[in-house]
Amino acid sequence: MTTGTLMLPGQAAAPPGPVDLTAMYVVHHAFRRDLANFKAAVIGTPVPDRVTWKALAARWDRFRDILHKHHTGEDTGLWPLLMAKADAEGRATLEAMEAEHTEIDPLLTSCTAGFDRLATHADDDARDALEVRIVALGEHLTRHLAHEERDALTLVQRYLVDDDWQRLEREHFKPAHSPRDLPFLAAWGMYELPPEHFGRVRDAMAGRGMEVMWRLFWRRPFERRERATFRYS
Repeated sequence: MTTGTLMLPGQAAAPPGPVDLTAMYVVHHAFRRDLANFKAAVIGTPVPDRVTWKALAARWDRFRDILHKHHTGEDTGLWPLLMAKADAEGRATLEAMEAEHTEIDPLLTSCTAGFDRLATHADDDARDALEVRIVALGEHLTRHLAHEERDALTLVQRYLVDDDWQRLEREHFKPAHSPRDLPFLAAWGMYELPPEHFGRVRDAMAGRGMEVMWRLFWRRPFERRERATFRYS
């Protein structure tokens, strides 16, 4: 059975097929949103504002951790599963996915060093260097996400069924996070989603019970912290 497709802002493609990729598209949307916010914050935050830079450094650690675990799940679970099924052209796409992850990792490391420096020192040179690095990361990750959506997720829909995807989630993606991460992850994924897609995302990823927790306890604290952290964006 072919699932309906979800197209969120910035998304390059939504290949049709039997696998419900809603969670993947929501995570990609959050990555794109965060990168835009971090870029604006790096440019706009006054260098002497230690409080905001410390908040940005802590928020960056969250972003980097989620992205790293997401890529690790793909490298250890998704790509090998597809590699065993794909033809030569498909295997070339999967090899490109792994190579692009390798290119992104050093940029994440260099950005982390920049945020850490600015959290403790009013360093104009460090801010200028961080701007260059965050722009470069944005370019690399944006290209990678689009490539994945157009080509790698087409392979997912061609070779996998939804049971395969659910098993990957259970074995490679969800174990990377502890239950204590759930409030942040839920609020992070739902933040700034277009309202017309809210019901679809809720039903696919959480259900009404999770929505109640999000509305009552998780949403407002997350949004307050976002406004404070990205106050100059």
